[in-house]
Amino acid sequence: MKILYVRVSAIDQNTDRQRVNEKEYNYLIEDKCSGAISFFDRQGGKEILKLISKKAITSLSVISIDRLGRNLKDILNTIEFFNKKLIPIHFLSQGLTTIDGEGKENHICTLMIGILASVAQMERAQIKERQLEGIKIAKAKGNVFMGRKPGSNEDTLSFLNKTKNKQALDYIKKGYPLNEISKIVGIHANTLTKIKRLGVLQVITGLQ
Repeated sequence: MKILYVRVSAIDQNTDRQRVNEKEYNYLIEDKCSGAISFFDRQGGKEILKLISKKAITSLSVISIDRLGRNLKDILNTIEFFNKKLIPIHFLSQGLTTIDGEGKENHICTLMIGILASVAQMERAQIKERQLEGIKIAKAKGNVFMGRKPGSNEDTLSFLNKTKNKQALDYIKKGYPLNEISKIVGIHANTLTKIKRLGVLQVITGLQ
């Protein structure tokens, strides 16, 4: 069975760009979660693991390396697992395949993936560092990050009806842990705490 795996970080993100020649595959597996979550800890990853245990997968395809993960170690561990099962992973954008036509591990591919993933990881770290530096400079100037201006508070209903906030509240009502909701929806834990508090208030007051 040829599997096409796609992943986006948020529920409202579109996966169409990743569905390259979708009809060529037997099965599509989709995850909507942070790339920081280890591959086999994701819902789709767990589904793939079950199919592997049944020896039902012949290959796995993803649009790019970062769909597999953001952490270099996790990416390489995932590739190693698939290699041991002799299941090739095809990285479509990079044109790389982990196992060659003779069923042997493609060491050049593994090396290239390691380099590309390492560079991407370094770039993300640099972006984060620049963002923190920018915030620090802005705070020093005292012209941003000073909170809402007086009279600018939005009402509870408008806040809870924002797309992501509404999705988060649905997960809260279903009993999902806040740290898991944060990864699924892409909302900071502090905002989720506010959503939870206002959601309870909404039920109590009957606000619709």
